[in-house]
Amino acid sequence: MELSSNKVFLEKSPGYREADLLDCFNRLLISSIPTTNLNSLNVLLKPNLISARMGTLPCTEGRFIAAAAKWFLEHNARVSVGDSPAFGTAAGVLRRIGIADELRRLSVPIADFTRVRHVTLPSGLRAGMAASALECDLLVNMPRVKAHAQFRVTMGVKNLFGCLAGMRKPLWHMVHGGREGRFADHLVEFLAVLPSGVTLVDGITAMHRTGPMGGQSFPLGITACSSNPVAVDRALLAVLSIAPERSPLMQACSAMGINGIELAGLEFPLHCPAELAVNSFAVPGALHPVRFSLSRFIRGNFRRILLKLGPLS
Repeated sequence: MELSSNKVFLEKSPGYREADLLDCFNRLLISSIPTTNLNSLNVLLKPNLISARMGTLPCTEGRFIAAAAKWFLEHNARVSVGDSPAFGTAAGVLRRIGIADELRRLSVPIADFTRVRHVTLPSGLRAGMAASALECDLLVNMPRVKAHAQFRVTMGVKNLFGCLAGMRKPLWHMVHGGREGRFADHLVEFLAVLPSGVTLVDGITAMHRTGPMGGQSFPLGITACSSNPVAVDRALLAVLSIAPERSPLMQACSAMGINGIELAGLEFPLHCPAELAVNSFAVPGALHPVRFSLSRFIRGNFRRILLKLGPLS
């Protein structure tokens, strides 16, 4: 993944009207995408489709996803949408957030994140990643800005965790999330193995107070974009008035010396963070353990199996 860029595009976005989103994407994506020719490129949109069982707010907004699909189609790319939800399937979540029919009308397929390719992270750890994420020409990382009970706030870097295939995600929480675990470090290592891409952040309606589920809506009114997910996350921390020391993922990026962690080194061709800063975005104080309890791990995986089986009658 491209991490050399220091440019972060921050734009005011009042809502999710398609025409406004397409106009916004024209300003942001043309300047951020690592290639100028999208013709016939295999573009994977990777939104946050964690689950719609508590409403649509935990997921990237459906209209945001659909508008991005339309924008890339208008630039002659071959577009698909994929993620590895916590519960159910990507197709099921897309249906519940209301855009499955629109994607079907646009002939945008839903990528199967069950086919696995094993890669070796810089630390030597092996990871079973979704083959669709590794094999695309351009990975469009599409998080929603959210508070998070384990990471305080999550945006671009955390959303890439969804490229880990299937039931490996809860397993990673168990194996790497203990007191001596390196969950955040290993997640940041995904940046070294994922393909070239762009991070397009849905910060129009954010989720604050808690997460990744069960938070409350927050009218942030921003779309952010960069080819460097670390840089866009650092810029948005400044917008949210959250010190980088309070973000475990930003601390992991800092420890690894990844480009984009220093706000002073970033360039803002449109708006700078100070122009868009808010002081009322609430995040958790004390963080929950990254490692799930054994009972939660068992219940969660039993639920996943039932959802994959579908109705039993």
